[in-house]
Amino acid sequence: MHDSGASSRQKPSARPIRQEKRSRADSDPAKLRKNLSVHFSSKTGVWETPRQLFEKLDTEFNFTLDVCALPENAKCRRYFTPEIDGLKQVWSGVCWMNPPYGREIGKWVEKAFESAKAGATIVCLLPARTDTAWWHTYVMEAFEIRFLRGRLRFVGAESSAPFPSAVVVFRPWASKAVMKSAA
Repeated sequence: MHDSGASSRQKPSARPIRQEKRSRADSDPAKLRKNLSVHFSSKTGVWETPRQLFEKLDTEFNFTLDVCALPENAKCRRYFTPEIDGLKQVWSGVCWMNPPYGREIGKWVEKAFESAKAGATIVCLLPARTDTAWWHTYVMEAFEIRFLRGRLRFVGAESSAPFPSAVVVFRPWASKAVMKSAA
């Protein structure tokens, strides 16, 4: 039996459609997972704050202490290194916090929350992980949450972060916990 529609079909063009050339390795799911895995794990928690973002916030807040820094990326004259362990120190004044983005991030956010209750102002650069317990327990009690448009490109990163970010402000005099107790 002959398909009468077959003769009316046009032969496909011999010219290939232009596509970005990618090697087999570039499309290998295992390799892609490996390249992105650092963003979704605690292999590195060091994400240096983009200079322009920090300068804008520093103009507004006048930071006196960087609570989690390395000597090469400290944003303030006073800073705590991993050896000093900022989680064991007293945070006072107006603090900048861009914590390690690994599994320990909840401890840093809790410390910021508690330090604000003790009188400090802490401005945090955080991944906007609204599905986590630390976000709901501490961040939702912050004075202010500023979701950043787009994805940040951290200093030294080859591309933008694969997660959204937020600036979270804990203030002692206006935290929701203080306001509730005053009512």
